[in-house]
Amino acid sequence: MATFRYSAYAADGQLATGVLEATDRGEAVRQLGARHLQPVSVATVERDSKSGGAVRREDEASSLPLKLKPSQVTLFVEELAHLLAGGIQLEPALGIMERRRELSGLKELAARVRARIRDGESFAAAVQAASPSFGEMFCNLAVAGEMSGSLGAVLKRQAAYLKSIEELKGRVLSALIYPAFLLFSAVAVSVLFIVFLIPKLMELLDSTGGSLPIGARVILEISDFAKATWWAWLAVGGVTVGVVRWWASREENRPRWDRFLLQIPLFGGLIRERFYVQFLETLCNLVCNGLPLNRALELTRAATPDRYLRGHLDAAMVRLADGIPLSVALDRTGEFPSLLIDMLAVGEETGDLGGALARTAARYDGELKKRADRLSALIQPLVVVLMASLVGAMAYLMITAIFQTIAGLNG
Repeated sequence: MATFRYSAYAADGQLATGVLEATDRGEAVRQLGARHLQPVSVATVERDSKSGGAVRREDEASSLPLKLKPSQVTLFVEELAHLLAGGIQLEPALGIMERRRELSGLKELAARVRARIRDGESFAAAVQAASPSFGEMFCNLAVAGEMSGSLGAVLKRQAAYLKSIEELKGRVLSALIYPAFLLFSAVAVSVLFIVFLIPKLMELLDSTGGSLPIGARVILEISDFAKATWWAWLAVGGVTVGVVRWWASREENRPRWDRFLLQIPLFGGLIRERFYVQFLETLCNLVCNGLPLNRALELTRAATPDRYLRGHLDAAMVRLADGIPLSVALDRTGEFPSLLIDMLAVGEETGDLGGALARTAARYDGELKKRADRLSALIQPLVVVLMASLVGAMAYLMITAIFQTIAGLNG
């Protein structure tokens, strides 16, 4: 008989750990199944002959976990869901993915997961051990899917959810890239005029006996000061950025920093709308896959990176545990709009909370698209006007100086 140390999910979703005796790993997994436990990890424990203590021996198949990009995780889940939907069993489906050369890093992932499944581990445990890129939320859904015999359907919904989250991130990023590029271009052109072109013009005027307008002389003085003290400004800027990043990275300061980001004009509203969409889609995904509402809200809270909003979800979880409906619990936080609360309340009244979450997520996804489009449409002309104003002012000063010089030479 061998001793195995295990961690497994119970029927209520709680994680249990312990030790059991079995002849091999397969029997250990069967014993856990008889106890209605879904194994996450099962490892052999050997006795150390010198100390008499227990030493854990890791599985021979284990190695360094694979780090995957979000797009690779989505592709793996989507491909596996398609194979399972086609009637192929889990282990043969992973074998097909293992033989597909175009999957690159996912080929190794499929091989590791398949090897662990053949050793008797569950899909959720195998995926969790193979790569940390599959978080707790995905593993909980996989456990629920295996228990209910609907792993293919769960993976299909999870693939759709992951794709929607990636599209959401891409949409927000796309709305900010072009304005940032325009702003950078405006600053670069201004620096070019101040540091290079106006000083060159000054040398030309000095050689001809001309003089710069007062505006150009002020800019030139600023240019000389900046060139003489650039290292100090660079050091101050670097230290300031470092201090702000250090302060914001401390866990006790994260809620205040995240709240500050939400209060930034224009961009704060975009961040908040993105949170609403991700919150609703994540909670909908979990509820529709059969998880209890309190457990679904707990996992949604864990998937929320904003510490300020996460604190409000903590308060909602406490109220939900006291028997208060979800819509009321969210309303009392003061951070969710009335329309969102009303749509969820209708879903609770009709007994279709999952459908209400899906409809509300679609509604706010449309609102996010409109806000991103409006922000892009507003910022782009503002930056263009700013850039044109800076370049126009520099060009006017240079042309005025040139005409003054010509007039002085003719006089």
